[in-house]
Amino acid sequence: MTGEQHGTYTNPVLNADWSDPDVVRVGDDFYLTASSFGRAPGLPLLHSRDLVNWTLVGHALERLEPVGDFRTPRHDCGVWAPSLRHHDDRFWIFWGDPDQGVFQVNAPGIRGPWTRPHLVKAGKGLIDPCPLWDEESGEAYLVHAWAKSRAGVKNRLTGHRMHPDGTSVLDEGKVIVDGDGIPGWFTLEGPKLYRHDGWFWILAPAGGVETGWQGAFRSREFFGPYEERIVLEQKDTEVNGPHQGGWVRTASGEDWFVHFQQRGAYGRVVHLQPMRWDGAGGWPVIGDEGAPVLTHRRPALPPQPPAAPAVDDDFPGGRPGRQWSWTANPQAGWAVRHSADGLRLTCVRTPDAHDLRTLPNVLTQRLPGVPSAVEVELRLHSEEPGARAGLTVLGDAFGWIGLQRDADGTVRLVHRFAEPVAESERDAARPRLAPDGRARLRIEIGAGARCRFAYDVGDGPCPSGPVFAATPWRWVGALLGLFAVAPTGTGHAGAATFSEFRIRTL
Repeated sequence: MTGEQHGTYTNPVLNADWSDPDVVRVGDDFYLTASSFGRAPGLPLLHSRDLVNWTLVGHALERLEPVGDFRTPRHDCGVWAPSLRHHDDRFWIFWGDPDQGVFQVNAPGIRGPWTRPHLVKAGKGLIDPCPLWDEESGEAYLVHAWAKSRAGVKNRLTGHRMHPDGTSVLDEGKVIVDGDGIPGWFTLEGPKLYRHDGWFWILAPAGGVETGWQGAFRSREFFGPYEERIVLEQKDTEVNGPHQGGWVRTASGEDWFVHFQQRGAYGRVVHLQPMRWDGAGGWPVIGDEGAPVLTHRRPALPPQPPAAPAVDDDFPGGRPGRQWSWTANPQAGWAVRHSADGLRLTCVRTPDAHDLRTLPNVLTQRLPGVPSAVEVELRLHSEEPGARAGLTVLGDAFGWIGLQRDADGTVRLVHRFAEPVAESERDAARPRLAPDGRARLRIEIGAGARCRFAYDVGDGPCPSGPVFAATPWRWVGALLGLFAVAPTGTGHAGAATFSEFRIRTL
């Protein structure tokens, strides 16, 4: 029997890169959003009834703005560490774009329609914002952290009074927590702001995502002074750097904390921790007396069927499912809609076709956090010499396997890769003929995100090339991707069709 059948759950509850999660309850429903950086659509929206089983129901951000700034991949920019709240019968998401400032969008329901991004506070290096509408005083507040790469400072939290309609801040702001003044603390970031038991509470991590800890700060006044305590850390567990998340209370009064764990190429996976308040006016106690739990009693909520964000896709009508995002703002015509199943990608003409890391027209989803086999059927229709399409594992290094049209009109199965310092790809295996212009592509992802490539061009499965170690991509984990490109030139370069995309646990 599974742990769920025994009334327990096992972490991580979201075993893929749902970075910087925040969570809110509305009635009997729980909602979660996460960082999406430079991918579009952004701000994923997940739903649960039990905090354990989650499904992806949409995105709050169709495109990043200004649209022109995200025509090409910018994986360390865009949407950083959003906060999700429900106020005045609307959902609100605030996030920091480190190059522009604090933005927000809002909607009457989780599925929208969501407003266009509104700039609440302009400035470089403003990240990880969180609003609070204080029901006790009627005031509204905003707290945010700082990115040293843009602002030259970090390790501090700045607070503002905010207009109640969430459109602007009302003052110049004040540093309300200075991490430099707390012995041993560094890289204080990711604040989540709450009001509880007469205190203002800020739950914020420090110490870096690999090895840090989760802190709590409290004050009777929003602008401080605050006292601090470490409330969750690795201790003798295998959960490194338990970091940055949100507190949520069920309708029956149970408290839970959602946070991430940095896992290299797998990105930032999401854990659920029990939480309680240590007496009247006391501090939060998260996990097992401050240590992350691996397995725990499930929340006292109605049983739900097992669920997880979708990964498989038949692409009905040529439309990719919600789990897919482009590596930059999409352009019309990249994916062609039609009446059958299958994703028909235009072979986009580009001068940078030999480095997938620079392409905006790569359709991606998250790398699964458990050993898995990824498969997809590919047919290359394009007659353009040099046109190619394939399945990739994309990070600071990348590897891909797919089909290419040669100058003599034949189609070959190719397998290529590029290490992090390389500016272009090279062969990982010798090309071989794909006489029908079709191939079944496969990547087995083993322990440590070590990837083994294989293919079938009609005469049975064949392994290809050496093992490829997937790598993270700046702030995100490695991504699975589908792409179709062609050399620069004029006219339509044709297309490639992907079908029966499947991920199976090994």
